[in-house]
Amino acid sequence: MSLSPARPKGPHLNALRAFEAAARLGSFTAAADELSVTPGAVTQHIKTLEAWAETQLFIRNARGVKLTPLAEELLPGFTQAFDQLGFSVQALRNKATPQKIKVAALPAIAQLWLAPRLGQLRQIAPEISVSVVAMDTPPNLAREPFDMTLFFTGKPVGRNETIIAGDRIFPVCAPSIAARLTQITDLEAETLLHDGAWHEDWDIWLRAQSGTEKIQRSGTVHSLFSIALEEARHGGGVLIAHETLVADLLKRGELVRPFATSVDLPRNMVARTTPNFRNSDTWHKVRQVLFPGTSI
Repeated sequence: MSLSPARPKGPHLNALRAFEAAARLGSFTAAADELSVTPGAVTQHIKTLEAWAETQLFIRNARGVKLTPLAEELLPGFTQAFDQLGFSVQALRNKATPQKIKVAALPAIAQLWLAPRLGQLRQIAPEISVSVVAMDTPPNLAREPFDMTLFFTGKPVGRNETIIAGDRIFPVCAPSIAARLTQITDLEAETLLHDGAWHEDWDIWLRAQSGTEKIQRSGTVHSLFSIALEEARHGGGVLIAHETLVADLLKRGELVRPFATSVDLPRNMVARTTPNFRNSDTWHKVRQVLFPGTSI
């Protein structure tokens, strides 16, 4: 008579994911955001894992959490394992649906730069389907189901990344407002439009000009750059614009630059892709339309 004793159970995969994310990010809350669960769920997963391992992995205190020496030792192996799992999932998705791609982009880039180019892509390669998700911060391409991201960054260009354009700023407004702006001090009588995410743009540009001390930085604040841009386009005031995002509007004359001076910010618009997507035939078609002239 053979015996088949129950096999011992290992920790649940979700508990291991919660440990790795919390350890890598140094925060249960940040881990919950990345994993799309609640901080309470991450806490419970960690407790379950610690109970299974019969050891403490995090030191809790009033300032947050800190890794134990054992957790610090184990973290690189878990990160490498989950990164590899992520790459394998990407490979499965890319090979199963090679003509479907998913892009994450800053809202302003998605609406003002990417959308018109997707129209061109549909004409040239109608078989390619592109889904776009607008978000304020770049996703982790090793873990989240995106093929490409488009964001502004001041970091050095890394592997699978390419600079699309620099970030140059300058004031723009409707032609009717530009007609009464003959010198920078004329801005004292105008409404300055602000984007909440780039609230320092006016300060940066004005500090680079002379004789602007009396110009009030106050004005109307909008939650999205695209909303502030529409206000400027309809004569609601003067906005500090980002050249890459307003090039088409300037070309059509819907907005004008009342002053020639500009400021180059220490960052670029960068396209980042997963290795699997970059090696696909679909990527080469997308590149020719979205990034002509680049050496991606």
